[in-house]
Amino acid sequence: MRRARGEGSLLKIKGCRFWYAQYVHNGRQVRTSTREVGKMKALAALRRLMGDRDRGLASLPEAQKLRYADLRRGLFDSYHERGNRSLTTNADGEETINGLKQLDDFFGFGPDKPGPTLTQITTETSREFARKRLAQGAGNAMVNRSLAMLRRMLRIAHEDGRTQHVPKIRFLKEPPARQGFLELEKFDELVNLFPTHLKPLITFLYYCGARVGEALQIVWEQVDLDARLIRFEENQTKGEEARAVPLPSVLVMMLAEIEPKAGNVFSDTNLRTEWEKACAACGLGTRTRVEPEDGYTWYKYQGLLIHDFRRSAVRNLVNAGVAERIAMKISGHKTRAIFDRYHIVSTDDVTNAMRRLELDGLSSVSKVKKPAGSVRRLPASRSK
Repeated sequence: MRRARGEGSLLKIKGCRFWYAQYVHNGRQVRTSTREVGKMKALAALRRLMGDRDRGLASLPEAQKLRYADLRRGLFDSYHERGNRSLTTNADGEETINGLKQLDDFFGFGPDKPGPTLTQITTETSREFARKRLAQGAGNAMVNRSLAMLRRMLRIAHEDGRTQHVPKIRFLKEPPARQGFLELEKFDELVNLFPTHLKPLITFLYYCGARVGEALQIVWEQVDLDARLIRFEENQTKGEEARAVPLPSVLVMMLAEIEPKAGNVFSDTNLRTEWEKACAACGLGTRTRVEPEDGYTWYKYQGLLIHDFRRSAVRNLVNAGVAERIAMKISGHKTRAIFDRYHIVSTDDVTNAMRRLELDGLSSVSKVKKPAGSVRRLPASRSK
């Protein structure tokens, strides 16, 4: 059955009971089965296909051939092209991205399992993924990281011209930014609970606000104990900017005692376990023993996080009178918006600020106030 030019057509292929739809898309003729035996239903299917074509939807044959594995491969290609530092390699040599495994499990991806087609990945699919992850105990922020990765896969396919339609991926509401920080007195108590090999790393993170991943890349050639500086190279920082970080005296003394001075400066051996044990010992966290049915014992931890040291460093620098621009340079923050999230202001900070304002005001008044004897008096009015 042929229709007017540009409207597509229906045709029968010998030996097949279904009608085939035929139309032009991007200058190329497309032929696909309608999976319909009746002519009127086949005609309705043809109109749907052409309507989807005109609206740029993903139900075109090219998009129908794409699978989750293709989207996943495009994501890795993009990470390589952009040089994203969140692309890591497992011990077995396999590349991975934080949050990708959860998507792989949900979509049934494996060596011989390409996962669902692109047309099967919809807005409702993303909602189903979120519901499943929440039921597994994942937090909203963790779920959103995986959803953001899924959205990026779909957008890459769109940018590459492999689909004209990207389903809407909606994120969950995330809790407010963490407000955790640690006062110096409590830090002194905490650091003494760590084994000797971890104390330099813990001290560096608290005073300088560096990221753990950055700190673990530092080698001794980057350390100048005389100048009390550590220099980060461009390829070692998240913002890809070289920066020099000043060191506190207590850390300089620790590093001076380390021998030999070769290879990496800081050690993170058993860092996670020692962190949880130390925080639990000084009341900064809880570590609960869990014994599931499979017999594998593990510990559930809640409390202060290592990343909270980054907030502590920013707060301590600003409260010590360091200009915010310099504090941003030390901590490695590139944008003021993110820096403000890390600059935690406590009730004591606000109270102390008001007291300083009052003291400065009283001091200013005392400087301009003249002695009583120097006050000029107006002459008494004369009577007529």
